[in-house]
Amino acid sequence: MFPRLVDRSVKIVLARRLVRISLPILLSAVVLYGVRFLPVGRSVRADGEILLPQEQKHLKNTRQLTFGGQNAEAYFSADDKQLIFQHQGAEVPCDQIYSIAVDTPDGKAPVAKLLSTGKGRTTCSYFFPAGDKILFSSTHAASPDCPPKPDYSHGYVWPIYNSYQIYTAKPDGTNLQQLTHAAGYNAEATITRDGKHIVFTSTRDGDLDIYTMDADGSNVKQLTHELGYDGGAFWSYDGTKIVYRAEHPKTPEEIKDYKELLAQGLIRPGNLEIWVMNADGSNKHQVTHNGAANFAPYWFPDGKRIIFASNQADPKNGRDFDLYVISEDGTGQERITFHPDFDAFPMFSSDGKRLVWASNRLGKAPHETNIFIADWME
Repeated sequence: MFPRLVDRSVKIVLARRLVRISLPILLSAVVLYGVRFLPVGRSVRADGEILLPQEQKHLKNTRQLTFGGQNAEAYFSADDKQLIFQHQGAEVPCDQIYSIAVDTPDGKAPVAKLLSTGKGRTTCSYFFPAGDKILFSSTHAASPDCPPKPDYSHGYVWPIYNSYQIYTAKPDGTNLQQLTHAAGYNAEATITRDGKHIVFTSTRDGDLDIYTMDADGSNVKQLTHELGYDGGAFWSYDGTKIVYRAEHPKTPEEIKDYKELLAQGLIRPGNLEIWVMNADGSNKHQVTHNGAANFAPYWFPDGKRIIFASNQADPKNGRDFDLYVISEDGTGQERITFHPDFDAFPMFSSDGKRLVWASNRLGKAPHETNIFIADWME
């Protein structure tokens, strides 16, 4: 969920999401009755064509679901039959929300369907557990145009658009309803599996903090109060705990830099660590301590382990992100992916038997990022 840690291109770590790529004519989107569909490609390949040998310990029967552009943050519906995700490409200049079937009767790659308005920029989409609504953030109410790129004279920074608001809609994108109205950045929302509570990140009180609210937008509660960025939160399967990423400046120089950038609607990502807290904000504790950029954490169904993305194996360049598993107490870390460049945004199916994630592997153009799904092997 980002400003998603890395803005998704894999310049990401330190320069992502802002890259525009040229795609072959084959990858151009087709407009049909005002609904944009994304193209398909060859979905079924042998694991050896997609995965490195050391990745096949935990990943089997891998399939590619999207083909071309930048696709990320794909999350399962509660029945595990659909995925909702963001796409940006040649015909889609700013991230928009799409849905796609996980499996198709003929085994061919599924076709993705546009759900958001096609205006502004969107982020952080999610299905309501009942399957009757979707959840996402968008800037379209402020302007139909793409928001301006951040000022990179400050170095690598993320934009924190104060035009992001959280919306709900029916699964086909109709009946759009604005859920948040507080001024500032409101995004990175996910919902409990019982459909009652939403966690999100907002600047409504002057800093980037995590909040919860009821599914109808009422009963807003602030959970984090530490200076710095707290975001990208996900509920545990039983709804009792929240995992998130955080960067808290400590030195006077770091604090000054953070406050000055935030006043301009920017943050400088760097040392993001994984944290866990109870659903009411109590018992906050840090999980990772590696000084790298760790993000996109997601719970295993057992509520004891967390899968996340990190560039800890690439301290020199910081461009190579891979998936790791770690226990909530910070022990037992294991690396899952080893492919060069970018692997991130992991999510398990309800039963923990399948894993979906975003990767640069098999890309036909620079920074191309696609959605992959695999059976998870313990």
